Amino acid sequence: MVGLSRETLLGGGLYTVHADRLLGEVGRTDLIIVPAMDGDLRQALENNREFVPWLLEHRQRGAEIASLCVGAFLLAATGLTKGRKCATHWTAAREFTQMFPEVQLVTEKIITDENGLYSSGGAFSYLNLILHLIEKYAGREIAVLSAKVFAIEIGRNNQLPFAIFQGQKEHTDTSIKKAQEYIEENYRDRITVEQLTSLLALSRRSFERRFKKATANTVVEYVQRVKIEAAKKSFETSRKNINEVMYDVGYSDTKAFRSLFKKITGVCPVEYRNKYDKEDG
Repeated sequence: MVGLSRETLLGGGLYTVHADRLLGEVGRTDLIIVPAMDGDLRQALENNREFVPWLLEHRQRGAEIASLCVGAFLLAATGLTKGRKCATHWTAAREFTQMFPEVQLVTEKIITDENGLYSSGGAFSYLNLILHLIEKYAGREIAVLSAKVFAIEIGRNNQLPFAIFQGQKEHTDTSIKKAQEYIEENYRDRITVEQLTSLLALSRRSFERRFKKATANTVVEYVQRVKIEAAKKSFETSRKNINEVMYDVGYSDTKAFRSLFKKITGVCPVEYRNKYDKEDG
């Protein structure tokens, strides 16, 4: 455990982490694991700025670096992931892309491996990254044994089934918020861009540009994600079959619905229902 000070209070002071060494006391290391940060990520990043040159120094000496969950923010702050793939918790994806637009964020991935720079998705996804590192450093046999001892599902590589689409409304464009609310209230219907532009008295070009800027989604993408989120909730709470749910959220083409559902969630509708149905059994 390496820290900026010998002791660091966490959890609002509920417990203390004791560092084994301070930054200047580490001569050389093969692997650095950056843990997730806590609280406001911009402030947490500022509080840990002193780690950035230290990480760069050890990277130059040949160290590999792995970030867990939102520890990806600190890894990205080094500039090492510029132009590379990186994963983080799906709830922090929008903030990450705003702060590090030059990094290729892969929100669906559990693990990324970019030539000795590693990252993992949300929360307990770090377990899969640890298994990945164990396999690299100690071999497949030990990685499989570790997975069995700790009851970790080895080989899991997608976090899309866990993501919840919350509708990006952390912006100040009131017209776009009105459009978002209309989409969310009328997801059962076939919603067109023309309907929305008429509702807001905006030109199509202006509306689409402002919508993408405010939500990071095109209008079509946003409508699709709202509909699929509604379908997910239906699979979780009802016994409706695939076609019933499909019709409820405004789709009539079974093949198109299944394809879109898998694209957004990473699994097909049947797999999702079997995994998350609250009335199962």
